[in-house]
Amino acid sequence: MSYSKLKTLFFAFIISLLAMSLILNPQASFEASLRGLKMWWEIVFPSLLPFLIISELLIGFGVVAFIGVLLEPLMRPLFRVPGVGGFVWAMGMASGFPSGAKLTVRLRQENQITAYEAERLVSFTNSSNPLFIFGAIAVGFFHNAKVGIILALAHYLGNICVGLVMRFYGPYYKGRKGERHHSVAKRASIRRAFSQLHETRLKNQKPLGKLLGDAVLSSVQTLLMVGGFLILFSVLNSMLSLIQITAILASIVGLVLQLFQISSELSIPLISGIFEITLGGKLTSEVLHVSLMDQVIVTSFFLAFSGLSVQAQVASLLAESDIRFKPFFLARILHGCFAAVITYLLWKPLDRKLDGLENAAVDLPVFSPFLPAGFWEQTLSFLTTFGPIFTVGMLWIYILIYFNKNRQLNPNK
Repeated sequence: MSYSKLKTLFFAFIISLLAMSLILNPQASFEASLRGLKMWWEIVFPSLLPFLIISELLIGFGVVAFIGVLLEPLMRPLFRVPGVGGFVWAMGMASGFPSGAKLTVRLRQENQITAYEAERLVSFTNSSNPLFIFGAIAVGFFHNAKVGIILALAHYLGNICVGLVMRFYGPYYKGRKGERHHSVAKRASIRRAFSQLHETRLKNQKPLGKLLGDAVLSSVQTLLMVGGFLILFSVLNSMLSLIQITAILASIVGLVLQLFQISSELSIPLISGIFEITLGGKLTSEVLHVSLMDQVIVTSFFLAFSGLSVQAQVASLLAESDIRFKPFFLARILHGCFAAVITYLLWKPLDRKLDGLENAAVDLPVFSPFLPAGFWEQTLSFLTTFGPIFTVGMLWIYILIYFNKNRQLNPNK
């Protein structure tokens, strides 16, 4: 039997097995769906949508092109990507998954970056946002804001390491157009940046209302896709646990963890986190009789790996362009390893600096004095309370804009 036929048989068997588990366990499937929907409804949609809409408007008005000219001398030597990559990097860190992938695809569709540059860029611009790290993981699950500090440092420093490694990915074009563009970029100036901003704005003939409507449509469609993947992988994770596949994988992973002197009791949370980071974080924080350092190292790994749920979202976005998924997947493995190692290396210095990472009773304000005490708890509580109202309101606006656009395109219908 050929490899292609074996592959078909394998996928058919897996899908049939999952379908059968859904039929036999409807209650567990329903609860897992609600868990994924709740996360999207309360946190993901309201926290991501404003960033996505603003990003679309910044690209449309040429502000990203302006930033790109100014950041070219920094981004090109370090990461071998154009200056606009600096904007994608910043927005990816601020808004979280999968903003970096969406913005990278947008820039690629406008031919502002090449396919290889896009593959380098997407590899280190997809990261978790501070709200999720501090609010959901550190405060919500571990009840310790200090954990958020070490997780955030490991996460973002790991992403920088990935970007530096991925700069060697792809061919070099010495003596060609790309190299000449690099030399021009070194002489970038404010005047040239303003000129680029003006040219981009003139090139985009859409009025403000049209641009805003398209930004809302594109952003909501992306978040609807994200919500679907969140629910799907929440159910998938639950079904794999029920049919004991998670336990089988955990027994193998436990052996690997023991090689690094990490408790094998964290193997099931690690497997869960590899599929979906929210559930993985929750399960990791609930493991008893395990050191906090081991828990944070494991959490740091699957948080950087992003989980197959996030990777499926990114793969769906990349499919709209010629950007390949494989470099992104390899970069996520690299990021997971970097983040875990950085967490281990930073543990003792930060433990001394913060008067004990395990001592949550005397937590200091995160980023003090820049943010007030309890900032992340209050933000998470605010989103939990008002997030669903915002989500419903924006979905109604999306429906109105969508039908209005269709009516303009098809006035006879």
